[in-house]
Amino acid sequence: MALHFLLTGAAGALSTGTGGAPLEEDLEAQVGDAVTLTGVEAHHAATVRRVRVEETVTVGDGRGAWLTGVVESVQPKEVVVRVTSRRDVPAPAPRILLVQALAKGDRDELAVQAATEIGVDEIVPWQAERSISRWDSAKAAKGRARWETIAREASKQAHRAWLPVVAPLASTADLVERARGGATVLVLEPTADDALSAADLPRDADVVLVVGPEGGIAPAELTTLEDAGARLVRLGATVLRTSTAGPAALAVVSARLGRW
Repeated sequence: MALHFLLTGAAGALSTGTGGAPLEEDLEAQVGDAVTLTGVEAHHAATVRRVRVEETVTVGDGRGAWLTGVVESVQPKEVVVRVTSRRDVPAPAPRILLVQALAKGDRDELAVQAATEIGVDEIVPWQAERSISRWDSAKAAKGRARWETIAREASKQAHRAWLPVVAPLASTADLVERARGGATVLVLEPTADDALSAADLPRDADVVLVVGPEGGIAPAELTTLEDAGARLVRLGATVLRTSTAGPAALAVVSARLGRW
């Protein structure tokens, strides 16, 4: 499998032709064009992955463009790839979202990494009542950026054409708005009567999976979400950690929606 490089935002830059400016819009390169990796992505390709001239690689923009090309030149700060094929991958529909409660240690980050590899479309950090980790305004910006970096790296490893969105920190009130806005909100709760594997899933609306923190979702939050239209579902007979519940649920939903 060819190495994959993902060009989005400030983490990497790309130019087309012989000397264009760094590209931050959709990737427009076509077959026969040369694309130039610069910045962090060039360093990763040249120094970390040690790509070689004539090696086949893939390049994407995280928004559906998928280029395959052959490396023409390699420098520490610049890698030139000649495009041999282009494919435009449509965005998945319906979208699958993971609302991940903040957790202590790196458990929430492990969930972000695995969920991205599995195929989540949006990740929403949630300040749940029982979250031990707390994000103030400064931590919220830093934490979101950290989750974006994890999702970006996991997307490259998984060879994803679409990079998942990491949303701003959400409150329970924000989740209520999503439930009332037409999304199918499924709250993972070990004591629920209904199994996720048997839940009705829409084909024309977002599917939102809500995972609580280490101590579980507070009863008042469960009631609030149910009153807004969310449904409580269980995964199975065992109780999973907050780092594994979301990815496990994503696998079930991905299979049910025909993604897998």
